[in-house]
Order: sequence, then C-alpha cells, then structure tokens
Amino acid sequence: QVQLVESGGGLVQAGGSLRLSCAASGSIFSINTMGWYRQAPGKQRELVATITSGANINYADSVKGRFSISRDNAKNTVYLQMNSLKPEDTAVYYCNTVLTTTSRSTLRYWGQGTQVTVSS
Repeated sequence: QVQLVESGGGLVQAGGSLRLSCAASGSIFSINTMGWYRQAPGKQRELVATITSGANINYADSVKGRFSISRDNAKNTVYLQMNSLKPEDTAVYYCNTVLTTTSRSTLRYWGQGTQVTVSS
C-alpha cells in the first residue's frame, strides 16, 4: 500500500505565503509524476502544478510566477511554495502522484487534502 501525507495548509492574509509538503511512503518502486491539484467550493478540481521524475514542470496559468513546485526524490516528497497568495487561491489542495509499486503496478494516488484559506 501507498500513503500520501500532506502538511502545511492554513489561514493566511492576501499577499502572504505558505508551503505545502506531501510525503509518499509504502510499497514504492519508483515515482513518476508528483503534483498538486485544488478544489474550491462549488468548483471542479483543477491542476495547480506537476513535476516529473525528470524535473519537467507544468503550472496552471493562474499560479505562474507565484507558486513554485519542487521535489526531493530521496524523501519521496513534493513541495509547493505559494507566494503572493490571493483570496481566489482558497481551496482544498490535494497531493497527487503517479508511481510504480513494488509489485510493478503503475497507479495514481491522492492525498487527503489540506485546506488553504486566503483572507482579503
């Protein structure tokens, strides 16, 4: 089994910063893509940023220049540094990973979600 444990959400004023972390553990052979998605109330879940094992990065247009994704392969951990936060960034942020398990199955996993609230 694989577990994703997220941390770092909270309440911040507009213009502030937060850093999210997500650590994967369990029966992991290799990790391909790690990333973050978010879901605001009444809206569909949307991609925020992803990073591949080869460090190819993709950002949603709405966060380019403000958010930065990185990963520590030795720790199976992905980070999301969020700067210049706006009220519209308020959402539940979900960690996501596509990995190969020790039984050689390639699967997608989701974290439990962490709330980010930006006050105006």
